[in-house]
Amino acid sequence: MAGIVDEATEQMGKTIEATKENFVGIRTGRANPSLLNGIMVNYYGAPTPLKQLATISVPEPRALAVSPFDQSQISAVEKAIRDSDLGVSPARDGNVIRITLPEMTEERRKEYVKLAKDEAEKGKVGLRNIRRKARETVEKQLKDDELTEDDRDNIFKQLDTLTKKNSDLIDQLLDTKQKEILEV
Repeated sequence: MAGIVDEATEQMGKTIEATKENFVGIRTGRANPSLLNGIMVNYYGAPTPLKQLATISVPEPRALAVSPFDQSQISAVEKAIRDSDLGVSPARDGNVIRITLPEMTEERRKEYVKLAKDEAEKGKVGLRNIRRKARETVEKQLKDDELTEDDRDNIFKQLDTLTKKNSDLIDQLLDTKQKEILEV
């Protein structure tokens, strides 16, 4: 009986972590190496995450420096960054690719807030799906006479409380991210 709630708690925790990770990739006014997390580089024919192919540092508040481990792939790394949806123009400086992040306009900030809201909603949908699957499991156990109706009601109450708590946490994360994005 408690196993269902424990499993749902663990899965919801993973959903919260995934949502946090997705928020990190959304740009704020400052440079952050995690902005490049979603970029895939065509490395000898295989799509490979940029962070596995290069060191990413922040030399200035609005600049990133990317140093590929394999210098023969510097063109592929530069192309992947240019083709990404970050809206930046990478510049090669010897063995380092420099990325200067443009000043964010009000319109761009609003786009990023919308993107953050979409990520938050995806997280909440994930939480609701976990709750739905747990409820289905409980109903099946009730049907198979493994649980009583009181047990079912108790578990449903726990699942609803857990879902509400995690949904509120996503709302808090979203509020924090919105403030970061809108901060000028």
